Amino acid sequence: MLLVTSRESKRWVIPKGNFGSNIAPHAAAALEAEEEAGVRGAVCPTPIGSFRYRKRKGSGASLMADVDVFPLAVSQELDDWKERKQRERRWFPLAEAANAVDEPDLRDLIRSFGASEFNKAARRTGVLHAVAQKSKVGPMFAWFQRLLPKTGGFFELFEAHAVALVAAADATGRLVQGGPAIAENAREVFEREHDADQIIREVLKTVRETFLTPFDRSAITALIGSMDDAIDEMQAAASAIQLYEVRDFDQEMKDMAAIIVDCARLVAEAMPLLREVGANGGRLHELTERLVRMEGHADEIHSAGLKKAFQAHRNGDAIQFIVQREIFKHLERIVDAFEDVANVIDGIVIDHS
Repeated sequence: MLLVTSRESKRWVIPKGNFGSNIAPHAAAALEAEEEAGVRGAVCPTPIGSFRYRKRKGSGASLMADVDVFPLAVSQELDDWKERKQRERRWFPLAEAANAVDEPDLRDLIRSFGASEFNKAARRTGVLHAVAQKSKVGPMFAWFQRLLPKTGGFFELFEAHAVALVAAADATGRLVQGGPAIAENAREVFEREHDADQIIREVLKTVRETFLTPFDRSAITALIGSMDDAIDEMQAAASAIQLYEVRDFDQEMKDMAAIIVDCARLVAEAMPLLREVGANGGRLHELTERLVRMEGHADEIHSAGLKKAFQAHRNGDAIQFIVQREIFKHLERIVDAFEDVANVIDGIVIDHS
């Protein structure tokens, strides 16, 4: 996570500032990030939370300020920016970033990007291994494991697919920003989709060959299928952008792409937690609730973007409207697929908590 120093006290903070009524809050946050930290990228229009801190005014008064926090996936670091000589910027590991800031609520928000329990869940050992350790039988217990039916490596496959999903989402976010690297970003989406296809084939093969599965077989196929639907629609969006030679993107498209980037991050956080659904049910529900809320926000942005495109072209270039509608359609379907992922996870939590 990138932090900057404040101009006066030189403590570590996130870029922030006031904004007027003529600019959306997340757009203002992106502008502050560019001015204070010299970074650009896809900023999600749905805030991840808020915190309060006391800000000293020029008059000497120290007043409370409420800050909404928006996640921005950095795709470009500038060599020169507005406040380069006034601030230091530095990338921190998440735990160090949380410890570096003063505000307790901001610490919690930073930790929510990669809480230690996620990594802990990903490193859990199996039940049989735990029994062997507690009973002190050690390697002698291994013979019993070999007699049991195979249970497959489903969790590893889920997490591998999530890695491809996050990478494709990041490439989609950069793609919709436009610029000279459109072809390269589209190519990465295609390559990541190919990686995901190989993983889903392995999942389906493993489902057929495995005697014991961690969840109901239909839940496994629904989960990996909905994740794959998301990355397939990313590929469809990239294909449409290349086919129609789109070079300029509406702000609503950029906002939807930023939501997609954050949705992929949340899904990637959820996958390791499925290894112990009972223990992690509360956190999984928090993640799925946020995914559903972001899908609703994306629907609003999608409607607003379509209406603006229609009004811009109702008396002119109908082809341009059709192209924009096609891009919006794929972006909406990506977010819809993430909502499907959330619904499947909720079903698993209900069945296994």
